[in-house]
Amino acid sequence: MNMLILAANGAIARLVEEKILSDAKYKDVQLTLFLRNKSRLSDLADNARVKLVEGDLSNASDVNAAAAGQDLVFIAFGATSNLQMTQNVVNGMQANQVKRVVEINDLGIYDEVPGKFGAWNKQIIGAGIQVGFQADALLEKSGLDYTTLRLPWLNNRDEVKYVLTEKGETFPGTSGSRKSIADVVLRIVADPSFGSKASLGIADPATAGLDKPVY
Repeated sequence: MNMLILAANGAIARLVEEKILSDAKYKDVQLTLFLRNKSRLSDLADNARVKLVEGDLSNASDVNAAAAGQDLVFIAFGATSNLQMTQNVVNGMQANQVKRVVEINDLGIYDEVPGKFGAWNKQIIGAGIQVGFQADALLEKSGLDYTTLRLPWLNNRDEVKYVLTEKGETFPGTSGSRKSIADVVLRIVADPSFGSKASLGIADPATAGLDKPVY
């Protein structure tokens, strides 16, 4: 499998990369790591399974070139930040006949977060919620085999503990670990049919019903 990771120096992206390159389960995965400054991943420069690519996600030609020959694209930047970047990825994948894509998004894009925490989350994310909703809709209509990952408020706990919900279901908590999010991405790498054409809400079930995130 050829896998492209966009925004490859992000915390979750780095966890995914580390596992793919260290676990024999993923020995057949070749990584193309796309980021603004490839010197940030210089520790991987000599790895035979890694190709480092400098580029700008807002530059459609950069994204299009990186998408060529890929089997799976992981959009590791938050969809709530910039709709045009998601559009560039969709266009690049369509142009190169690449189908499987996973994109990070945020909780609350369907107004699926209840109570005081839902109101707080909506206030903090603000206009980004609408951008995230539009990005998710863009993937749904793209014809791609997509998975949207709706993330909780993140922490760096050394644990993998989460439940998943689908679109139309109440979001399952307030928080979760970055390791948990990486685990969901890795499940898709191992089995690309997992989460196919779905929007998955992810959270630590122990945080269900709380009024604020847990760090």
